[in-house]
Amino acid sequence: MTPRRRRMVLVGLILLGVGGAVALALTAFQENLLYYYSPSDVSAGEAPTDRVFRVGGMVPKGSFQRAAGSLEARFVLTDYAHEITVSYTGVLPDLFREGQGIVARGRMSADGTFVAEEVLAKHDENYMPPSVADSLREPRDEQAAAPLPTS
Repeated sequence: MTPRRRRMVLVGLILLGVGGAVALALTAFQENLLYYYSPSDVSAGEAPTDRVFRVGGMVPKGSFQRAAGSLEARFVLTDYAHEITVSYTGVLPDLFREGQGIVARGRMSADGTFVAEEVLAKHDENYMPPSVADSLREPRDEQAAAPLPTS
């Protein structure tokens, strides 16, 4: 084997190794992507059914339920256009309250309930993640633009 041929084989092996490493990194990155959806997106069927995603919105007053002596909580999450039911088993954050915005990470169950693995509550009443604020603002804008019903 000539020195030139050995260099070409070495360069080829290096390119093959770098290409394999990039392919593995991109595959791992794709599997760990976590998308955000609003309750309207989930209701429209745009959210994945086979993977974990985030959903955010407001918890309406009077929607929170917890069985006595249990850590299982159920509540409604809304963007004022659509609502989804969220089920969560565990200790909720201290800042979790009805009338507050939250972001939950989990997946959809077969019965249409969002089963949360993690619930994040906002840290003060003035802060809201931009994606949550946008998803809450859009339905209100659409409702404001819609003509009022006449009787």
